[in-house]
Amino acid sequence: MMNEEDKIIQNLPTLNVGIVGHIDHGKTTLLYKLTGKWTDTHSEELKRGITIKLGYADAIIKEENGKYTTKKDSGGKLLRYITFVDAPGHEMLMATMLSGAAIMDAAILVISSSEGIKPQTQEHLVALKAKKIKNIIIVQNKIDLVTKEQAVESHNKIKEFVKGTIAENAPIIPVSAQQEINIDKILEELCKIKIPERKINEKPIFLIARSFDINRPGTDLKDLHGGVLGGALKQGKFSVGDEIEIKPGYTYKKANQFYYQTIKSKIISMQKGEHKIEEALPGGSLALETELDPSLTKADTLSGCIVSVIGNLPEITSLIKIKFELFGTMLGTEEHEKVEQLKLSELLMLSVNTTTTVGTITKVKNNVAEISLKIPIVPLKEDSIGIARNIRGHWRLIGFGEII
Repeated sequence: MMNEEDKIIQNLPTLNVGIVGHIDHGKTTLLYKLTGKWTDTHSEELKRGITIKLGYADAIIKEENGKYTTKKDSGGKLLRYITFVDAPGHEMLMATMLSGAAIMDAAILVISSSEGIKPQTQEHLVALKAKKIKNIIIVQNKIDLVTKEQAVESHNKIKEFVKGTIAENAPIIPVSAQQEINIDKILEELCKIKIPERKINEKPIFLIARSFDINRPGTDLKDLHGGVLGGALKQGKFSVGDEIEIKPGYTYKKANQFYYQTIKSKIISMQKGEHKIEEALPGGSLALETELDPSLTKADTLSGCIVSVIGNLPEITSLIKIKFELFGTMLGTEEHEKVEQLKLSELLMLSVNTTTTVGTITKVKNNVAEISLKIPIVPLKEDSIGIARNIRGHWRLIGFGEII
């Protein structure tokens, strides 16, 4: 049964907010100060000091006497439930950042006062454009490492950088995440963002970003939990007890061919952060516990899949048609090379919702391309797609499109 606090949380206005920007500009530290949680819990991430997988942290913004906070021991009026998505800033992990952008309603772009605008800062800004994210807050971080004059100069450079972009009118907040300066100002700005209109009455679409086996080794059979799916509900609603299907689903190899098997299961419990809920609406990260054998969900096996009620999802496909728009220049490098037109037989990397696939162009004319995919997808009309090209061994974002 849900307690009173869980009932309040279930109905609190919710936003999914991405934390993006160049590597080492302080994203993960900022997220810790905003939520009290480190998202770099993957052992390889701790060792290398960078975010490799998408990290998630939830917080509830409260307001008391004009001060905004997320500290659990504070009082005040509950205003918003925020799910923060910590996206990798390293150039090699652009595909992961794009899959994170698929579940964001808004974004915090972190720029270091001491280092300024870097190629990945620019690339992340156009990635937000590619994923149609218009609500952006700019955090001018590490102001404790520069003089007042340098901070003002950094602010002016940021203003110049965002001129003419989707972030032109975004607030720029000077912050020291380490010293906890102006963290409350970020929370205040997050409360000003209009909650997107949610398509509650549509059939549910849930994007899987992570999947888990939450059982500890040696757990008694009667205490075992079913496989858990983590991600975001894009539209519709889910209730405990719903019968669901997962596509593309389970992958297996037979006679050197890969096959995809739709998985069917049932939702046996749901959690929004630490809170158990009985009905889920769009917005915020969500964990679905299912009746699946946990071996099917361990180690992100089902990340990139889509979930809905049984019979709702279209068939998976390896051939899609997209309408695309290319950027004028390629960001993510110092050179800002011109983006060449798409060519027949060219191999592209496509970011579709929370999955990444590669495909070869079979037809291209008048900004419409037909692409044969190596990994099939669930084609949802008007889905926003990030398009990347392999340039000297690196996948570079060159444009965006949508399925037609």
